Amino acid sequence: MSATAAAFTGPRHYDEELAPVTFGPFAADLVARIPRDLPGPVLELACGTGAVTRPLRQHIEPSVPLVVTDLSPSMLEYARGRSAGVPGLSWRQADVQSLPFEDAGFAAVVCGFGFMFAPDRQAALREARRVLVPGGRLFFTVWDRIEDNPHGLANAEVIEGLFPGDAQMKFRLPYEMHDEGLLHALLAAADFREVRIETRRIAIHGADPRAIASGQLRGTPRSALLVERGVALEDAIDKVTAALVAQGGQPYAGYGQAKVVQALAA
Repeated sequence: MSATAAAFTGPRHYDEELAPVTFGPFAADLVARIPRDLPGPVLELACGTGAVTRPLRQHIEPSVPLVVTDLSPSMLEYARGRSAGVPGLSWRQADVQSLPFEDAGFAAVVCGFGFMFAPDRQAALREARRVLVPGGRLFFTVWDRIEDNPHGLANAEVIEGLFPGDAQMKFRLPYEMHDEGLLHALLAAADFREVRIETRRIAIHGADPRAIASGQLRGTPRSALLVERGVALEDAIDKVTAALVAQGGQPYAGYGQAKVVQALAA
């Protein structure tokens, strides 16, 4: 995964301003689909600040070990701090494309909005299959089209408008795994079967548009790219806030939409 992602240092903004509106509700939805009494350890990939980690640990049986990973040291440390005192967790820095675990060591692999950022998504899914026991279960979410995530589209259009033609500032990567045909093909090539994909839309009500804008910029690696280009973050946040207010009002009302995927290791 990218050096920018690995060096990301804005987890507090991500966790406090963005996660409650977007990642938290989808994390709860994903966790509710996972059996409580899995017959072996669970591996979480790309944990971020722990939006999935905390409800997942509460959901599964206390006797089931949960190994939590992320590529970013700052994200991993933040998630560990947010889960301080929670038993049954172990932590490991890991790249989803090259996992530091033996074959067939986990009964389930869980990933909330992480696979989209792997440069080689096929390799990431193959690694998930490798570390699963035969018949092990994979659960993950990816964002649907950016047009079905209006707050993401507003942010992208503002920032792309500031840097026309700048490929690094084209923010469509998180929304590139929405196609169900692509998902089925990737999972089949990684030796998964019984694939189930559901489109899930969750409403956003009463949100602070400036908090969303701040989380989208200060809470993601894009903040470093903006600073590199001489843009004051507060000015960019002002522009994204205005776009969100124009789109969904103040307080902000809208929705997020994702694909929720379940599959079995062949």
